[in-house]
Formats: sequence, C-alpha cells, structure tokens
Amino acid sequence: MVSSADGAPGTRPGCLVVFEGLDGSGKSTQAQLLRKWLGSQGHRVFFTEWNSSDLVAAIIRRGKKRGLLTPTTFSLLHATDFADRYERHILPPLRAGYVVICDRYIYTAFSRDVARGCDPGWVRSLYSFAQAPDLTFYFQVPVETTFQRKKVSRDKISYYEAGMDLKLSDNVGESYRRFQGMLKREYDRLARTEHFEVIRAGRGIEVLQREVRRRLAPHLSGFPKEESLLHDA
Repeated sequence: MVSSADGAPGTRPGCLVVFEGLDGSGKSTQAQLLRKWLGSQGHRVFFTEWNSSDLVAAIIRRGKKRGLLTPTTFSLLHATDFADRYERHILPPLRAGYVVICDRYIYTAFSRDVARGCDPGWVRSLYSFAQAPDLTFYFQVPVETTFQRKKVSRDKISYYEAGMDLKLSDNVGESYRRFQGMLKREYDRLARTEHFEVIRAGRGIEVLQREVRRRLAPHLSGFPKEESLLHDA
C-alpha cells in the first residue's frame, strides 16, 4: 500500500481521484470530462497530469529524443517530476478542500519501472512520501485495442512507448504489443493489491463517464461546493 502521511482517505479536506491505464485506454478523456462536470456542479477542482513539471519535463523530453534514458534514470527523473508536482500542485489544493484529479499517479511508475526491470521495492521507496488516493480508476483494455486506436488516430508510437529500449523486437508494432502487455500485467496485479476501481474501457464515452460519476458519488457525499462555501463565509 502507499503512504497516507498527510491524512488517510476520507479524513483530509480534499479528495484525490486518480486515473490509470494503458495509453489509448480512454482514461485521459474520462479524466477531463469528469473535471468539467465536477466544475459545473460547483466543486472546486484541480487537474494535473504525469510528466508535466516545468522543472523536469524538458530534461525528460531531451533524454527521450536522444535515446539516453536507462531504466534507472527514467525512474529517477519521473520520480523527481512527481515530487515537484506533488509538493507544489497536488498537496496545496487537497489541503484547501479541492477535488484533485490526477491523470496518472504513482502507479504509472510502479508498472512502467518494474516492467523495465527496476526493483519493485526500490521504486516504491522513491514514492513513499505520496499519500493514498481516495479513489483510483483503472481503465482496463486489451493491448490490441490500444494498438488499433493508435493506428486509427495516426499517432506515432514513440520509441519508449513501444519499449524499444528493452530490445523486445526490432519491429515497432510487435515491441509495442509486448511492452504494453507487460504493463497490463503489472496494472492487473496492482488492481488487486491496491483495490482499484476497474472500468471495462471498451465501451462508449458517455457510458464510461456515467459509471465514473456513479462510482465517485459516495466519496463526494456531503463534500462542500462553491455555493455552500460562499454561504458559510
């Protein structure tokens, strides 16, 4: 389990909601839809995504472009990125009573770094400061579905997204399938040990969003909205 040093889920002012899953699972779309909907319902919402710290993101991009990142440096850079965002962008709104939505959280590192051969205990120690989410949605989808979505969208599969650095195959498509399969196995295992809310992602966008809202609803029962906060003031 992850740490909850800054307050156990349900005992702190804010609510931490995490979206996890393979690239192409639809999690980012659902996270953004939930952010907009919660805002329309009067909730104070903050959104953040993986690998977006101004402090580290540029370094990671340059390292990826030049193919210089080993599994260990990959892990350390992403942990640095997360630590910076956690202290500056995640904890403050949580303490202020916001609903914080994270498009990827520490479980992304747990799956990717372990798939790349890093020691699971070592990876978890890097993120031991992070508190447990109130709710983690795992968008579970077959690897082949994500591959076909990539082809339809014409998004280029990146070197690291395909796991080409692991020398799994000289063919990008085959390497992608193998690497993403490794990630899926890690995610499926984490879903059991970390008690994820598993969302079967191969359905329509509106259907998935309704399910996300329904599962989140108990966590927002009695949660203050902007109107009530203003009234109390």
